[in-house]
Formats: sequence, structure tokens, C-alpha cells
Amino acid sequence: MVSLTTTTGQGRSAPLPMVPAAAHEAAVARLAASYRAIPADATVRLAKKTSNLFRARARTDAPGLDVSGLGGVLSVDPVARTADVQGMCTYADLVDATLAHGLAPLVVPQLKTITLGGAVTGLGIESTSFRSGLPHESVLEMDILTGSGEIVTARPEGEHADLFHGFPNSYGTLGYATRLRISLEEVDAAVALRHLRFHDLESLVTAMGAVVDTGEHEGERVDYLDGVVFSATEAYLTLGRRSPLTGAPSDYTGMDVYYRSIQHDGARPRTDLLTTHDYLWRWDTDWFWCSRAFGVQRPGIRRLWPKRFRNSASYWKLIALDHRFDVADRLEARKGRPPRERVVQDIEVPLGRTAEFVEWFLREVPIEPIWLCPVRSSGSWPLYPLRPGETYVNVGFWSSVPRDPDDPGATNRLIEAKVTELDGHKSLYSDSYYDEGEFWQHYGGATYAALKARYDPRSRLLDLYSKAVRRT
Repeated sequence: MVSLTTTTGQGRSAPLPMVPAAAHEAAVARLAASYRAIPADATVRLAKKTSNLFRARARTDAPGLDVSGLGGVLSVDPVARTADVQGMCTYADLVDATLAHGLAPLVVPQLKTITLGGAVTGLGIESTSFRSGLPHESVLEMDILTGSGEIVTARPEGEHADLFHGFPNSYGTLGYATRLRISLEEVDAAVALRHLRFHDLESLVTAMGAVVDTGEHEGERVDYLDGVVFSATEAYLTLGRRSPLTGAPSDYTGMDVYYRSIQHDGARPRTDLLTTHDYLWRWDTDWFWCSRAFGVQRPGIRRLWPKRFRNSASYWKLIALDHRFDVADRLEARKGRPPRERVVQDIEVPLGRTAEFVEWFLREVPIEPIWLCPVRSSGSWPLYPLRPGETYVNVGFWSSVPRDPDDPGATNRLIEAKVTELDGHKSLYSDSYYDEGEFWQHYGGATYAALKARYDPRSRLLDLYSKAVRRT
């Protein structure tokens, strides 16, 4: 296999060294010791400053779990095409380690700071999900520190198979993964792209379904598939194919903005070529299109904004400051405008209801662009029960709208109701407003209760409803 560590843009020249087994064992021992040190009447949390969650949580000064030393790759087996990875390892470090062997995880979520453990317990998605499902579907086994303080190894079959299947979408309320063994796939040096324009959403959805079913478009193989909707009459599918690196690839870590490169008049598909590394992180530089909120897409500001700060990690820090000091709402008030309601969500609806949802959304919610990503699940995951073999489409929208003073979550509630009406599901990384009965209908209530009783009998960890909706 060919090493793919030579990259354009913001790639490293070499991956981080592997974590020795003894160092991993010591880190796990520290984690277990920190669990035992937390008072029995205190809620157990991670001692972690960063997060990719958009929902607020209650502040606490209580000590947390020590996850230091659990952020690396233990090994990559290029023959078996597997990797053993620590739970707090970011996908940025994981990708660097695997690309050195010409391999990549089956699904690589869009942002570099997302951790493997976080993507498995909290879900993730990307343009390979139409053929490889969600990140947890490539997990072969995992070591989990449970709410009872034990470390167990969960596999698809065997003693802890219930935890293996119930861990995805549990958001750390059943335990935390310390080690995961995942499947990898071969990748080429680059990804060749075709951006297809559609003037109506029904045509786009039909074409998307055909690609998912056949794995090709007009006789050409499709390895990666996602889309962007700018309006009801301007939407795109991006078809990616593994490719040798022929010629100079594009670089969207500089002045050019990736999502703007997709747009064209529709006369013929627009083509592009990215290194595999830069394709996997094509959304990170501008946090999809959310960097425009900070002015980073304006040429004058972009030239002055240091390149090393054009990434999701930096924007997260700005968001954290806004949450702490209400900067955005203060600015709105100075302009005589009401505060904003944050509408940052990813939802899935069946393929056949996608055009209906997007058309409704464009009429009712003043947010654009929106992201489309098809997904097929192949297994049974009770806390996020997508029907195996059925095509769903993830619709992602990340912005804000004027807040209703009488109902601060009015728009999010409206979206939740529509998603339920269309037989869909909503990810729990952001604000949720379900009442408790409805919540458990969507997120495996009876199964979750049994898992909680077995693996966290003293409720040391928050339950899923408290964490996702009550935000305690």
C-alpha cells in the first residue's frame, strides 16, 4: 500500500507515533482511579474542556474523569485493515495514522476535532455513509468504562453484545470507550469530484437514490456522495471517486472556499480534484459554511485571518466565548433586534420524504445552505433505530433565527414535529425539546432502561433524557 502522508493544505507531513501498550494501560488505570475518586453522590463526567456538542450543560466544579493519555492510535494493521484506537483520539490524528498505510476509516466525520469515541457514542456521518453506514458500524470491538466502574470488552456477540449494540447514541450515559478496534478501507491518493446541479429537489432525490442503489452514475463508480441545497431551484449532488493524483489538486484552505466551488450554471457538471486528505477535511476549513458568521469568507478578512486558525477548532472557541458572554445577542440588541434562537441540527428522514422535508424547511425556516448526506444502516442499533437496508437522508442546517419571546425553542420544536411526522430521527448533539414520553419512543426507551440497570445500576452517569433534553 502507498503512503498518503504527503498532502496539500493543512496536512501533517507525518503521523504521530503509535501509543505503546504500557502507556495505554497506565492511562486506563488513571481513568479508573479517577472514577473511584469521584464521590458516590456526584455525577460522573469527563474532565474535558473541548466538545463538539452544541447543547449547553450545567456548570460544575466537581472533579471529572481523567482521560489524559487516551488520545492516540495504538496500532494499524495494514493486512487485516484494522486499527486499534484510543477513545479520545481525534479523527485528524487517526486519519494521519491510517493514510500512512493507504487506508482510511470507513466513515470520517467532517470535523478534525471529533473523537472516535465521541462519534461512536454520539453518532457521525459523512459521504461514505450511503455504503458504510455510521461510524459505529465499522467497530469490531471496544473496551468501555461503564457507569458501574468496570471496564468491559463489548463485541457484536457474547456477554456484552447488548452494550455493543446499545452504546451508539448513548452519549456517555452508559460509559466511555477507552479502546476501539475498527475496520479500515483502501483509499487512493486523490478524490475526483463531479458537482451535478439540479433545478428541483425531486430530481435530485431521484438521482441520489439511484446512486445509492447502484454505486454509480452514468457508468462511473461513485465512492463518496453528498449534496448541498442553496434554494429550491439550486441544489447539487457531489459525486466522488477514488483516483490517482493527476495534476495539481485544488486547495480550499487558502482564499478559495470549498462550498462556493460547487456552484455552477448547470450546463455541464463541474469537476474538481482533491488529495484524499484534503477531501476528508474539505468542510473543516470553513466549518461547512459557518465561518461566514465570523466574516472569514470576506476576502479582506480572510487574508488577515491566520491560516492556522481557519478550522473548526478555532471557531468552536469563538462560539464558546459567545455562549459565555452572550456576544451575539448583545449585538442584536444594539441593532434593536430580538435575540436569536440557535437552530443547529442534523436530522434523518427516509429518502422518499426528503424533498418534502427540504421544501417545507425552505418555506418555514430562513436558513441556507443546507447539507444532504444519504445513509444506509446495516445493523440493529436500538438507541437510534434506522431500519436496516432503508435509505435515509441526513439534512444538516446550522444557523439561527429570530427568537420568539414567548417560546425560545419555537423553531426547533417545529422541526422536531415535522421530522416525527415524516418518520425521521434527530441527532442529539444539539438542543432538543421532546417531552419525556415522546423522547423514549424515539430513542429505545425499554432497551435503554435495561442497559442502564445492568451497566450503571447506581445512576452514576446522567441518563440520556437528562443529558440531551434537560441539559443537566
